[in-house]
Amino acid sequence: MLVKTRKYKLSNKTYIGLAFKNLIKDQWWVILIYLALCAGYFIIPNMWWIIGASIALVLYVLFWLIQFAGISQLEQGKFMFEKLAYEITSQQILIKLDTKRGMPMKWESIKRAVVGKDAFVLIVNKAQLIHLPFKIFNSHNEVKFIETILKRKGLVKEQQTR
Repeated sequence: MLVKTRKYKLSNKTYIGLAFKNLIKDQWWVILIYLALCAGYFIIPNMWWIIGASIALVLYVLFWLIQFAGISQLEQGKFMFEKLAYEITSQQILIKLDTKRGMPMKWESIKRAVVGKDAFVLIVNKAQLIHLPFKIFNSHNEVKFIETILKRKGLVKEQQTR
């Protein structure tokens, strides 16, 4: 079965939010480093442990937010923020800029998928993801078909309630 979607443009704000949420899920261990540095206060009681660790954590978060914001400005990342249509089969996802230009993406290049209450998020790497809101599909059966593909491929790790 071939699923053709309507054209959809990913907004910068949505991308930054989704990418940052994905980063927090992938790099949850950073908070453990922060807590370990703060625990230095119990060895040598000095507020600079907490202040220094907090500054490092804020700089780390700002670094990634700047990276995600910058992707939308770079020429290599601009295609993610254009109006795109998708043709999805069980073999690949065809990302189409128009009727003549497109890029195939194999399912193997997708690390994981999240089924949200109103969208699919296909995560390729830390900085690249595909956001497919349910509203771009033509019917509820197409959404169910994509959900089935994701489960068969073993990409769905978590599912939010609808």
